Amino acid sequence: QVLSLPIVVIVHGNQDNNAKATVLWDNAFSEIERVPFVVAERVPWEKMCDTLNLKFMAEVQTTKGLLKEHYFFLAQKIFNDHSARLEDFQSRHVSWAQFNKEILPGRGFTFWQWFDGVLDLTKRCLKSYWSDRLIMGFISKQYVCKLLSTEPDGTFLLRFSDSEIGGVTIAYVIRGQDGSSQVENIQPFSAKDLSIRSLGDRIRDLGQLRNLYPNIPKDQAFGSHYNSEWRGQD
Repeated sequence: QVLSLPIVVIVHGNQDNNAKATVLWDNAFSEIERVPFVVAERVPWEKMCDTLNLKFMAEVQTTKGLLKEHYFFLAQKIFNDHSARLEDFQSRHVSWAQFNKEILPGRGFTFWQWFDGVLDLTKRCLKSYWSDRLIMGFISKQYVCKLLSTEPDGTFLLRFSDSEIGGVTIAYVIRGQDGSSQVENIQPFSAKDLSIRSLGDRIRDLGQLRNLYPNIPKDQAFGSHYNSEWRGQD
């Protein structure tokens, strides 16, 4: 006999997501000398952060991992708590149910299903943008409004969609003549959308986008990602 990585047998492709969650949880949180199939039901949030970070970097094949502000957003999402501070989450434990059993409030999917969708999208379409730190990614719509509302007209940033699995959206600020500001969110782009036209070219197409937050001209930030047919053209 020999120890192996956990194996999950599935009978349909729609079970793949749950199978990956089971393998990830077992790999990350089971004890070496454990009784077969026994895994902790609750684990420290800090250990979960390390696991998500390692999984993200391995899956996307990037050296740019998650930042503490990303962990803060993920904690708010998985615990459904938007009033706690960053430090408050450090002593908490997250359960298997919160990870991949309970449906997120107002959504039709679990935390892991959403996170796995982000992994797949980033791996397939956004690896170079993420590695260049052009995507803020894990940030709430409310915090985006706070960041952009005081910025000049056309300032934008990119975040992963909250409401859809495997989507990236662009938020940008419109400033009226009276000085008032309004933050708009473009409908999320899926992997299918980005396979038709890349994210860089879509950003170039959108004239209302001017500077990547905090203040980088979009052609400077995304110029190397434009399709070669457009590079250097007006």
